[in-house]
Amino acid sequence: MDKQKSTITAAGGLSTKAVTTNHAAVLPQPVRRVLQNFLLIWLDANFDESKDHYNKSIQDLQHIVATITTFTDVDQCVDFLSDIEDEKVLMIVSNALGQHIVPEIQALPQLHSIYVFCDNQSINQPWTKTIPKVKGVYTQIEPICEALQIDRRNCDRGMISISFNRIDPLFMYTQFLKEALLEIEDDDTKSIKEFVEYCRLQGDVSEKTLEKIEREYRDHTPILWYTGPYFICSMLNRSLRLMDVDVILKMGFFIRHLHQHITDLHHEQQSSKAAMPSKFQVFRGQRLSLKAFGKLKKTKGGLMSFNNFLSTSRNREISLESFAQPAAFEMDSVGILFVMNIDTATCTSSSTPFVNVKDDGFYDDQEEEILFSTHTIFRIDGIEHIEDKHADRLWQVNLTLAGNQDDDFNKLTVHLRQEINLVGTGWSRLGQILIRVGDFDKAEHLYQLLLEKASSDGPKAQYNGQLGWVYDAIGEYSKAITFHERAANIYQKMRPPDQHGLATSYSHIGNVYIHMSEYSKALSSHERSLEIKKKALPPNHPSLAGSYLNIGLAYSNMGEYSKALSSQERSLEIRKIALPPNHPDFAQSYNNIGMVCYNMSEYTKALSFLQKGLAIRQKSLPPNHPDIAQSKRNIENVKKKM
Repeated sequence: MDKQKSTITAAGGLSTKAVTTNHAAVLPQPVRRVLQNFLLIWLDANFDESKDHYNKSIQDLQHIVATITTFTDVDQCVDFLSDIEDEKVLMIVSNALGQHIVPEIQALPQLHSIYVFCDNQSINQPWTKTIPKVKGVYTQIEPICEALQIDRRNCDRGMISISFNRIDPLFMYTQFLKEALLEIEDDDTKSIKEFVEYCRLQGDVSEKTLEKIEREYRDHTPILWYTGPYFICSMLNRSLRLMDVDVILKMGFFIRHLHQHITDLHHEQQSSKAAMPSKFQVFRGQRLSLKAFGKLKKTKGGLMSFNNFLSTSRNREISLESFAQPAAFEMDSVGILFVMNIDTATCTSSSTPFVNVKDDGFYDDQEEEILFSTHTIFRIDGIEHIEDKHADRLWQVNLTLAGNQDDDFNKLTVHLRQEINLVGTGWSRLGQILIRVGDFDKAEHLYQLLLEKASSDGPKAQYNGQLGWVYDAIGEYSKAITFHERAANIYQKMRPPDQHGLATSYSHIGNVYIHMSEYSKALSSHERSLEIKKKALPPNHPSLAGSYLNIGLAYSNMGEYSKALSSQERSLEIRKIALPPNHPDFAQSYNNIGMVCYNMSEYTKALSFLQKGLAIRQKSLPPNHPDIAQSKRNIENVKKKM
């Protein structure tokens, strides 16, 4: 017997045999695209959307979940469910099929909740009592919708991106990521139209909702759109969790609007009689995976960042009972009650705005919700087990708002800002951050999209250069040189030629050749870059120091250590004139000179320079930074030779 096809039901009432998209992406896109943190599967051998009661049920469900996938065949349903990795699945199943399939699939981590839908005569189903993920047996769609509302919120809460200092690479770039997202300047009218059209093409959002956004977006506040019964909150949080560049591109305008609204209201509220106390507590209950909880315990005393807009509550009881306790019963998870100590002075000094949403949110404010802007940073003060007779995986995590003025975080940010020199627009900066954290596929996709949209030579050259950087990072060196040369050609043809861009392109080409072990070509490219800079810049400009440093590295790789030392010393001379004392770049120079001396068997000199470099790094970097560890390793290697 042939398997029947599943259907994906869009929230606009359309059914198709497969999820498709007309989005003109440069790179291949996955067949199925989900815009929220969750989707709904409905398995019923008798499902027929042409029948009124099924059609009406789908319409009711569409107010809660955008993507609804229906199946009449068990095997096809299991195959589909097994392929889902990035979302949680809410599942409606008939009793007839459920008693056979549910015991087999209950352990799948992506399966969050199961709702058994029966006819009026089969309310008592003993098999459902032994499976925790089964939320109940239902004879009407309305109570399923009510249960879905709760579980949808729990899914969203438990699927936000959290990064930890000392463990997650993304944490180091938290401040830059926030700046990049908030600096994006798009035409609002055009952006809203493109966002709606994008959602329309995905087929996951009801046409009625999209028309409402298109027609009424400016009539309501961003906070209302974010807190309301729409897809926007979940879609935004999912995109930030997965760094989904397609969706972030389309939602950049909303990220900026929501942050600005929170900032403006924060100033209003804090200068009024309704201002929050100077110090207060908020709470947040949620699920945390065992893996994330392990990271949190390792970071105790360190910093963590919530990489999204953060919803918290003044009401501890609701946070604990409605969100933390239910999460403690989920497989491979713990229930967490975050207790956050807030000092409004820290909020002001670190640009960490928050707002009481009671007058601006969509719902009645039973939770006493306090909404923080994106990428809020906390210090982890302590972790305590919460005694509960029903759940043993329930924990309280005590946090203190740190903001971007925390000493360790500030040191790291200052160093990285000097080291990586992020340039360009918010979008371009976002791509550079993706490269830095190793998300090369996403960076490539973003720059391809930006290049496709670019209409002037400057951005075209810049995006070609950034793509060259991506391909260099993933080892596609010939491709990297091609894109850097394209960038150089564009810079050369501009009137007047962009000398800075041209010099940068040749410098990047030189770096690629070093990675290819073609050191003569690398030297030639870096010398060409230096000659351009000499004509365009003052004699002691810091950029010249970078060129001399690169030339020195090329000579080192060629075994010409005397020439390498001369170039590295010239780089250091310029930096002493151009940069303030203890600038992190001095550590790089001292380290490079030390390693050249090491290769020349001048171990005493090598040790002296390496120790100078270590001293600067210890002053300018957090104690756990990998550059400090590198300096210490180099020093140990020198000492072994002495």
